[in-house]
Amino acid sequence: MAGFVLHGVSKRYGGSNPTETLSDINLTIRDGEFLSILGPSGCGKSTLLEILAGLQLPSSGEVVFNGNKLEGPGIERGVVFQDPSLYPWRTIVQNVELGLELRKIYKAERRSVVQKYLTMVGLHGFENKYPHQLSGGMKQRAGLARALANNPEVLLMDEPFGAVDHLTRLQLQDDLLRIWDTEKKTVCFITHDVSEAVFLGDRVVLLSPRPGRIQHIFEVPCPRPRKREDVQLLKIQNDIYAAIHQVKTEEDLEFVL
Repeated sequence: MAGFVLHGVSKRYGGSNPTETLSDINLTIRDGEFLSILGPSGCGKSTLLEILAGLQLPSSGEVVFNGNKLEGPGIERGVVFQDPSLYPWRTIVQNVELGLELRKIYKAERRSVVQKYLTMVGLHGFENKYPHQLSGGMKQRAGLARALANNPEVLLMDEPFGAVDHLTRLQLQDDLLRIWDTEKKTVCFITHDVSEAVFLGDRVVLLSPRPGRIQHIFEVPCPRPRKREDVQLLKIQNDIYAAIHQVKTEEDLEFVL
């Protein structure tokens, strides 16, 4: 298992007149926890996840992963994006085994690993289908299986269920929690959906509008497995909505002044 420590992480784009996307992020992501990161569009959620993945470097501050300064991507961190980006000319099993193939893992071992995770995500029997033959939810399952097949210590997930219908989304949430409980990974999950963030997370980090700052961190102490209608979960959701409304009210007042 693995954790992160972020010290004063900021991200700016542009030259003489830069745009600040993230500002002074100080955060510890605990080993084995499920952390939800919540915020409005444009607040830097995806940028933060890409920094954790090593796909971008902060403009200032640093990220420490497993005790070492993070300076680039690595196989110990698996990334799942909203678009699973499956190769249309490869079957599902060939898509899922791609990382193992690039690492020169023998074919028999690759297939054994891939079969394990296809079964885990509910795609047993679809190994030889092509992406165009799968629904949106099934494609996301394939993307998750591809990330898991490399046995990362951390799963970094950028709004992975944002493009599927509501019922499929609820099922994918349940399946993800089952997999997380089985695999004992550290999960960092980006979303703009308050109920999703609370239902999934051990904690919910609420980012402010751009530049994204940590506005508040909400603990979600509810035992698992959870029920979405649990009164304590609904109270935490209401507390988050109140915090979001407070920031919007303060922004409106600043605009008037």
